[in-house]
Amino acid sequence: MSVKVQNKRKTRMRKKKHIRKNVSGTAERPRLVIFRSLKHIYAQLVDDTAEKTLLTVSSLSKDLKESVAKAKNKTDAAKVVGINVAKRAKEKKIENVVFDRAGYIYHGRVKALAEGAREGGLKF
Repeated sequence: MSVKVQNKRKTRMRKKKHIRKNVSGTAERPRLVIFRSLKHIYAQLVDDTAEKTLLTVSSLSKDLKESVAKAKNKTDAAKVVGINVAKRAKEKKIENVVFDRAGYIYHGRVKALAEGAREGGLKF
């Protein structure tokens, strides 16, 4: 791994630690966590008080395979994932969430996922 990649990772982890000091999820208002890999994007709703993951959706989910394949690029796929997170949260009667960008810059795929979740009806 190159030094540049190591520095980027360290910087993101430092930002993530600072964000997590202030952001935590409850049963009424869970934390929407994002993880971004080079190819895929993952989103989870987490209840930090009970230390449980309420639901998880990713661009690898079987029910999303078709719509993610139709997406033109990774940003569009992230938006599809965001809309699906909101849909599944509504099924579990969750409307309000706390957004945790996990140290990533609010831009590109992270922003697209957040906008998709808002479009689907989540409030944060």
